[in-house]
Amino acid sequence: MNINHYLEHTNLKPTITANDIDRLVAEAKEHQLFGICVPPFWVKKAAREIGTADIQLVTVIGFPLGYQMTETKVTEIEKAIENGANELDIVMNISAFKTGLPWTKIELAKCAKIIHEADCLMKVIIETSYLTNEEIVLASKLCADAGTDFVKTSTGFSNAGAKVEHIKLMRRSLPSNVGLKASGGIKTLADAQALINAGADRLGVSSAVAIMEEYYASQKN
Repeated sequence: MNINHYLEHTNLKPTITANDIDRLVAEAKEHQLFGICVPPFWVKKAAREIGTADIQLVTVIGFPLGYQMTETKVTEIEKAIENGANELDIVMNISAFKTGLPWTKIELAKCAKIIHEADCLMKVIIETSYLTNEEIVLASKLCADAGTDFVKTSTGFSNAGAKVEHIKLMRRSLPSNVGLKASGGIKTLADAQALINAGADRLGVSSAVAIMEEYYASQKN
């Protein structure tokens, strides 16, 4: 497998600087990574740095807890698209979901409509570490029904990230036309390969360069 085609080179640290954005884009170009994922504040700069390169620009919405008002998420989406984002990773309202409110799905459907009208892609972060296996199945199906393009495991800000067993569970729960993005705690080539083999279509990683260096070395053996 060409591991670079799976990797979204990610930096969502609170201390991220303009220089870090430059480095992220340069490394994505050097290693021909699928995309980069940056905070909303840096989308416009990242879009300028990417220029005409074949790199998808991903940002996050309602991050990292998901319990913002729907109107706030909508405004974030509109601004991110205006600034050049191609894909938007939205944190599901876990609070509303655990309460059993139908608004969880209604909110995501509203977001999907705006995103798809702009010819962009939508991913929903369900934060698997906060959910039981039954809730993971329910949340995955809810996201698919709301019109998302991908369901994503984690923000990377919770107490655990992507797990192989959760990816397998989500893959079984989702229709084939809905992708899976694993994120959180993916540090090595072995981690990446295990998640891809379990059914992940994308990987959100802050260790993309280290993974690519491992990959290059493996190709020489």
